[in-house]
Amino acid sequence: MASVMTRILKLQKDGAVLDVAVRIFWPVADDAAWDCRWEIDWPDQPRSNSGRGADAVQALFNALTMVGAELYCSDAHKAGQLMWDQEWLGYGFPVSPNLRDMLVGEDKRFL
Repeated sequence: MASVMTRILKLQKDGAVLDVAVRIFWPVADDAAWDCRWEIDWPDQPRSNSGRGADAVQALFNALTMVGAELYCSDAHKAGQLMWDQEWLGYGFPVSPNLRDMLVGEDKRFL
């Protein structure tokens, strides 16, 4: 299944700048709810999971929020090695209220 949305973040590691693709897939319905899969292509250990919800919108929002938590809780973020765009400090993904104190730059202002 092809992803619907991809954002490329940059990771500074060992003197190199590596691409970290974040992919969000279309929400799909199953018997119990909706499921929205996401992936983060960390160079050392790719991660994937899905957000679930009562409808497609809730599943998408939950997936985006899970991605935000993964990024902001990552070792790369804590070390200041991860960036999206030099013009936008942060990653542009929402986080749950208990993580909002970790937001930086424009994320802190707009999310």
